[in-house]
Amino acid sequence: MLKKISTQSVRIGMFIQGFDGNWLSHPFWKSRFVIDDAEDLARVRQSGVSGVWIDTSKGLDVPGPPGAAPLPVPAVACEPPAVVVAAVPVLGCSVRDELQRAAKLINRSKKAVTELFQEARLGNAINIEGCMPLVADISESLARNSSALLGLARLKHKDEYTYLHSVAVCALMLSLARQLGLDEERAREAGLAGLLHDVGKMAMPLEVLNKPGSLTDAEFAIMRSHPERGHAMLLATGSLPESALDVCLHHHEKYDGSGYPGHLAGEAISLLARMGAVCDVYDAITSNRPYKQAWNPAESLARMAQWTGHFDTRVFHALVRTVGIYPLGSLVRLESGRLGVVVDLLPGKLTTPVVRVFFSAKNRAAIVQQEVDLSRPGSNDRILSREDPAEWGFSNLDDFWR
Repeated sequence: MLKKISTQSVRIGMFIQGFDGNWLSHPFWKSRFVIDDAEDLARVRQSGVSGVWIDTSKGLDVPGPPGAAPLPVPAVACEPPAVVVAAVPVLGCSVRDELQRAAKLINRSKKAVTELFQEARLGNAINIEGCMPLVADISESLARNSSALLGLARLKHKDEYTYLHSVAVCALMLSLARQLGLDEERAREAGLAGLLHDVGKMAMPLEVLNKPGSLTDAEFAIMRSHPERGHAMLLATGSLPESALDVCLHHHEKYDGSGYPGHLAGEAISLLARMGAVCDVYDAITSNRPYKQAWNPAESLARMAQWTGHFDTRVFHALVRTVGIYPLGSLVRLESGRLGVVVDLLPGKLTTPVVRVFFSAKNRAAIVQQEVDLSRPGSNDRILSREDPAEWGFSNLDDFWR
């Protein structure tokens, strides 16, 4: 079982599975190893990271209560370790307060996933042990403020879509799992599945994967094989939970049975795979890709709601509650005639976000910018409609909140 502990709690005989905090730049982050001498123990404790992940099936656990018998070092387990442990309490904060940390995390995540996927493209084993600290970092950022990371992860350049899409789906899966009331262990499983769901694209020819125009029927047939190719890659690692394999294989199934590769329908599709389907599509259509410009977040949700039979309705409605009816960056028209951008979302207040107004719809002219918290008691304004930024000639709305 994996367990997160402080670096000062590490002792000789423990099996290190990964590093928390600044794990990406740490010399040990790729390696699993037993702490078997005082020098290694000192290096871990002096590393500057906040904590480590240990595998108690392969080494010592933390000491028990006073008087308890010492814990023996068990033999290497044949079964894959459990994926997660109980959540570490995290204090919430505003979008503005979390943005800088979230931006750094996305940069680290992009590097890690790029390396992970490039190894897969070369036919090398996938470094699964490096994934869980990344999922943990994303989980903690979302716990502080989910809108910051989800908003930033949506802003991708076309050439980085494949890698940051996996990071974004990981974050969406974690948030959606919590919205659906899944426990923290299941939520982190969902996050891991989201991170790895598209690894099969590394088996696709680059000229097809990055083609700037529409795919031919033959090319689309090749791309449709990526769930099965990814499933085979992950199966070969021998150390992943079944849920991650399932999401990789079935995230393109549709609730009405018209998806692929298995043409599964309804409850025959696992809950996590149904979650993977809705998260995959939402991030895809709200991101710039080699062959398509992004739709704005609010428009994307409206269109997805019209795709009858595509998604599990309960899961889709939970996604709407997760990202908000008016997601971060949405352009809205207020009853007062002002246009504004959603810059913060308050828990449980789907229709009353914080909006930064900047334009008069009546006069078609800029006005003094002002933040309006529509949920505040006494607020005499409300959202009348979503607006299409292109129709108003606005191309820089994300600059208002990031």
